[in-house]
Amino acid sequence: MTLDMFIQHAFNALTLGSLYGLIAIGYTMVYGILRLINFAHGDIFMISAYFVFFAITLLNLPWVAAVVLSIAGTALFGVMVDRIAYRPLRDAPRISALISAIGVSFFIENICLVLFTGVPKPMPRLEMLVTVMQFGNIRILPLAIFVPVSSFLLVAALLWVLYKTPPGLAMRAISKDIETTRLMGVRVDRIIALTFAIGSALAAAAGIMWALRYPQIHPFMGVFPGFKAFIAAVFGGIGSVQGAMIGGLLLGFIEIMIIAFFPALSGYRDAFAFVLLIMILFVKPTGLMGEKLEDKI
Repeated sequence: MTLDMFIQHAFNALTLGSLYGLIAIGYTMVYGILRLINFAHGDIFMISAYFVFFAITLLNLPWVAAVVLSIAGTALFGVMVDRIAYRPLRDAPRISALISAIGVSFFIENICLVLFTGVPKPMPRLEMLVTVMQFGNIRILPLAIFVPVSSFLLVAALLWVLYKTPPGLAMRAISKDIETTRLMGVRVDRIIALTFAIGSALAAAAGIMWALRYPQIHPFMGVFPGFKAFIAAVFGGIGSVQGAMIGGLLLGFIEIMIIAFFPALSGYRDAFAFVLLIMILFVKPTGLMGEKLEDKI
């Protein structure tokens, strides 16, 4: 492999890893507070792409307005999922919430299948982001720069919210002890709803950028990215925002570079993530930056 090819693969890996990381943050935030794996998160990612698609094709909105509408709509959708499917089960056994999460995922996928059909729809693309730039023998899409930069800015903004604002302090307090936090006067359900809104907004940003990179949308487009982002969250240490992003980046690099160096293994691309998950659970179940979490009472 030449240096030029390696650089191109590195940009592809950075782009893919950034998207995995953004989706993984939603998983890790919800788990950190509720000890719940939100299996509907990948479908929330999918919903955002449909919001943009219909905002552009039906409402004729410009791209920026469509993106803002999609992120806001997806954040609201995430809050609705919590309010309808998870909030009534706050005091139920954890397995009940897990089954509810799986049920919500199937419901969203199938209702979208009925409403939008299973035929992939072509995603409108911004020409400025998909016009190839050439530096010598290296060909790079502006999207390969835009996605990582946008992802890192969003993560930086999230960390500022978590560590420098009262709602962020409340989120961290709830993750340590939800009952004591409630006794201190914090409106726990409101903070949990905010957590779902933020996680869903980040998933929306990832979904829009994913649809720009792979410009076909369909009701099951969030399944494999969702699974892989969950693996990235476990890899980085579920419950850690920084760990989720690092796990996503590492998973993206592992996936792209193995195929780059061993093209014969390209048919097993999706299997790499699941093999990695098994290895993590054997070697370091808490992940790279995770801590052993106590069960909530």
